Amino acid sequence: MATGELEIIFEDNHLIAVNKKPGDIVQGDKTGDEPLSEKVKKYIKDKYDKPGDVFLGTIHRIDRPVSGVVLFARTSKALERMNEQFREREVKKIYWAVVKNSPPDQQGILVNYLIKDEIKNKSRAYDAPKGKALKCELEYKLISKSDRYSLLEINPLTGRHHQIRVQLSKIGCPIKGDLKYGFDRSNPDGSIHLHARRIAFNHPVTKESIIITAPPPNESLWNFFKTNIG
Repeated sequence: MATGELEIIFEDNHLIAVNKKPGDIVQGDKTGDEPLSEKVKKYIKDKYDKPGDVFLGTIHRIDRPVSGVVLFARTSKALERMNEQFREREVKKIYWAVVKNSPPDQQGILVNYLIKDEIKNKSRAYDAPKGKALKCELEYKLISKSDRYSLLEINPLTGRHHQIRVQLSKIGCPIKGDLKYGFDRSNPDGSIHLHARRIAFNHPVTKESIIITAPPPNESLWNFFKTNIG
C-alpha cells in the first residue's frame, strides 16, 4: 500500500515493514536528511491519530543506495524479540542483485574475510584469514540474464559491513551502479541495483511464520528482470 512517500508492505499492531526506495536513509545520520524511521512515525501518528511521541524501533538497516524490505517494531516487546531473532540468526533475508558479468558457477557459496575501513566507509575482502578480518559467507544463485547483466539471488549467511557488495565485486561481478566496489559508472539516481527482496521470521508475538516480499523499483532494468522471471 503506497501512502504518499511510503510503500507499506506489512503492518499490524506490533510490526510495520516498508519497501525502502533507494536514496532513503533508515536512521538519521550526519547528512541531516529525514530518515525513513521518522517518515514511518509520522505515518503511524497520522493514521491512528496518536497523541504524543510514537514508539518505533529500528530492527535492522540496509544501505542508503539499496532498495527493499525494512522492518520496524511498533512496540518495545516486538523490538526486543526481533533483536533476539537477529542475534540468533533466525531471520532469513534474500536479496536480488543485478551484476556485471556472470559468476563462475550457476550457484555457490562465497567465503571471504572482511576488514572494514571506518574512514572510507568501505570494506575489503580477502580469500584467507588476515589480522582482525571477520569471516563472511553468502549463497548465490543465478536466476536470470540479459545481454549485459546477470540477476543473482543472494542469501547472506553472515551480516558484515557491505558484505554482498564487496563479495560480489571480489569475484568480478560488481553490482550495477556501485562505484565504490568496482562498477564503472553510477546510476543516474545514485542507487545501486541491490534489492532486499524478502525477509522471513517468526512473528514476535503470535509466533506464526511471516514472509514479507518487496517488489523491486519501477525501473527499466528491474522491470526487464521482473518480466523474465515472472
